[in-house]
Amino acid sequence: QVQLVESGGGLVQPEGSLRLSCAASGFTFSRYVMSWYRQAPGKERELVASIGSDGGTTHYADSAKGRFTISRDNAKNTVALQMNSLKPEDTAVYSCSVPTLKYWGQGTQVTVSS
Repeated sequence: QVQLVESGGGLVQPEGSLRLSCAASGFTFSRYVMSWYRQAPGKERELVASIGSDGGTTHYADSAKGRFTISRDNAKNTVALQMNSLKPEDTAVYSCSVPTLKYWGQGTQVTVSS
């Protein structure tokens, strides 16, 4: 079955950086668009970034542009989200997803606070 396991979250100060990683299994990873979503308390889940199956195309939410970078390694079945210049409003649970298959991981908490 499809499994998505995120790691790398934590507590970071404003303007700090974190790198999230998602290990995927149970499907042919290289064939699918992968995405990162986030959900803050009391808010709806929102798309942060997506990457095409071969890594050649990327899409970012306006809030992530210029600060976040999504990447993937099809040999290792992993997708990463490098987050720089973090802001308190980036605090949320971040989950990776295979949108086409409608699967999301359990998520990893990112807290940006001084």
